[in-house]
Amino acid sequence: MEIWINPACSKCRSALTLLDAEGAHYTVRRYLEDVPSEDEVRGVLERLGLEPWDITRTQEAEAKELGLKQWPRDAGSRDRWITALAGHPKLIQRPIITADDGTAVVGRTDEAVRDALSR
Repeated sequence: MEIWINPACSKCRSALTLLDAEGAHYTVRRYLEDVPSEDEVRGVLERLGLEPWDITRTQEAEAKELGLKQWPRDAGSRDRWITALAGHPKLIQRPIITADDGTAVVGRTDEAVRDALSR
């Protein structure tokens, strides 16, 4: 399993603490430094079963500068959103845990992290 984190994020640190307590084997990806490509964002979205706007942190300053709240949320705009996430990784919701079964979860709660561990 891999977990995308921002070390400054308390939810990410909590997820790591829980993974460690459960003895999980995982790889950490500091996605602000090791920025995911558009294809990687697409892959994670597929694993999550979500759309790009579902994992976008719209309250970030960069989101406001881009005017993301006004962007259409439809199939025709999907690539535009993915390009924005790859170009501005700070906008990606965190932490994202890719589970061993090919799925993924946004691990913002202990319950979500445990869900990833059970897969």
